[in-house]
Amino acid sequence: MTRYPRNMIGYGATPPDPKWPNGARIAVQFVLNYEEGGENCVLHDDAGSEAFLSEIVGAASWPGQRHWNMESIYEYGARAGFWRLHRLFTRSRIPVTVYGVATALARSPEQVAAMQAADWEIASHGLKWIDYKDYTAKAEAADMAEAIRLHTEVTGTPPRGWYTGRCSEHTVGLAAETGQFDYVSDAYDDDLPYWLRVGDHDQLIIPYTLDANDMRFATPQGFNAGDQFLSYLKDSFDTLYAEGVDGSAKMMSIGLHCRLIGRPGRVQALARFIDYIQGFEGVWCPRRIDIARHWHAHHPPAVSDRPNPSALDKQTFVKTFGGVFEHSPWIAERAFDLELGPAHDTAAGLHSALARMFRSANRAERLGVLTAHPDLAGKLAAAKRLTDESTAEQAGAGLDALTAEEHAAFTTLNQAYVGKHGFPFIIAVRDHSRAGILNAFRARLDNDTDTEFETACAQVERIAFLRLKDMV
Repeated sequence: MTRYPRNMIGYGATPPDPKWPNGARIAVQFVLNYEEGGENCVLHDDAGSEAFLSEIVGAASWPGQRHWNMESIYEYGARAGFWRLHRLFTRSRIPVTVYGVATALARSPEQVAAMQAADWEIASHGLKWIDYKDYTAKAEAADMAEAIRLHTEVTGTPPRGWYTGRCSEHTVGLAAETGQFDYVSDAYDDDLPYWLRVGDHDQLIIPYTLDANDMRFATPQGFNAGDQFLSYLKDSFDTLYAEGVDGSAKMMSIGLHCRLIGRPGRVQALARFIDYIQGFEGVWCPRRIDIARHWHAHHPPAVSDRPNPSALDKQTFVKTFGGVFEHSPWIAERAFDLELGPAHDTAAGLHSALARMFRSANRAERLGVLTAHPDLAGKLAAAKRLTDESTAEQAGAGLDALTAEEHAAFTTLNQAYVGKHGFPFIIAVRDHSRAGILNAFRARLDNDTDTEFETACAQVERIAFLRLKDMV
C-alpha cells in the first residue's frame, strides 16, 4: 500500500463562497514581515552572516564574520523603511498583519509600540529569521516554543498566527500540535483559507504568497522597478476581483518587507496600488486574524461520519467499494494498492483509481465484469435477485413497471444481444428514460462485438461513477 499525502485537489472546480463581510468581492490582506534584527548574524550566535533577501543579490554567508553591508541593509528596514510604511498604512486606514520574528521584535520596542498603537496584528514569524530545512523536529519545536514565549513577553499577548517562511516539512504539523494558533500560513496552495486535519486537530491554513511579494525585488527573475510590482499587483487584483463579481470571491495576500518596499524608489508603487483598490466597491482589507475569525465563524471544519477512502484499511475498503463494479471485488483490491491520497477521496478521484484497474485488466477479466451484470428487466429482476444497487437503478428508470408489451420487447432484445455478443446489454440507466433505453438497445444490437465490448466497458465505468457519487 502506498499513500500520497499531498492534496492536489483542494476545493476543486467549485470553491466555497467565503461570505466576506458586507458582501465584499475580495479580501486584500497586507503582510509586513518584520525580520530586521532576527536575521543570521554572528551577534545572534549564528554561524555566519545573512545571505537572503537584500539589495546584494546573490550574496553568500560569511562564516564566522559580520557582514557590515548586509547588517546595514537590514537596519535600514527598521530605522527608515518601517516608519515609511507605518505612515502609509495608517494614513490609508488599512490595518496590516505583521509577521514578527520574535528576536527582531525584542530588539525593536518602539516599532512594536507603533504596531500596537495602529491596532496591527502581530503574528509570529518564528524565533529567528533562519532556515529550518535541516532542523530535527525536536529542535524546531524547541525554537517554536521559545518564539511563542518571547513573543508573549515582548508584546504582552501570545501570537494567534504563525508563519516560519524558511520552514521544514515538520513546521505546519508542529504549529498545529501546539494548539496555539487560529491559523498557520506556511502554505502557498490556494486563494482561500482551508482546514487541514493534523492528528486529532483541525488547523486553519491561510495561504500566503511568494509572487505578489516584494521579495522579488531581491531575487533573480524578479521586479526591477516599482511599476513592474504595481502592474503585477493590479493584474492579480483585477483577476480576483472579477472572480468575486462572478460569485466566486477570493483572498489576495501581499507580502512586504521593511527593507525592500520601504525604499523610496519602491514605496510609491505600493501607495498607488492602495489608491487603486480604494476606488473599487466591495474591497475588504482585513488583518489575517480577522480572516481567521471570519472563517472559524462561517466555515467551521466539516463534520462527516464517512472516513476518507484513502484512509481505510484494506478489508473495509474492499467491503465498501468492492461492489461498485458489479460483483467484482478484485478491482477494489487492486485499487487499494495504488498510490491513493486526498485526490482519491472524491467520487471522481476514487472512480479514477478503480477504473484504472478495470482498464488495465486483461480481456477475460473485463469480460467477467460484463457478464456479472444482469439483463435489463430480465429473470433476475423478476426473481428479485439483483444487487441493491442494480435494483434501485432499474427501478429508477421504471424497468420494474413495464407493460407486457415492453417486457416482451426487453426479453427478445436480451436474448438476441447475448446470443450475438456473449454478454448482457449494459447501459447506465440513470442517464436515460425507459424509451431511451429501448432505443439504445435496438441501435447497439447492430454493432460488431469488438465495438460493443468497448461500449459496454465504458457504460460499466459510468455506472460505477454514478454509484460512487452516492457513496463518497
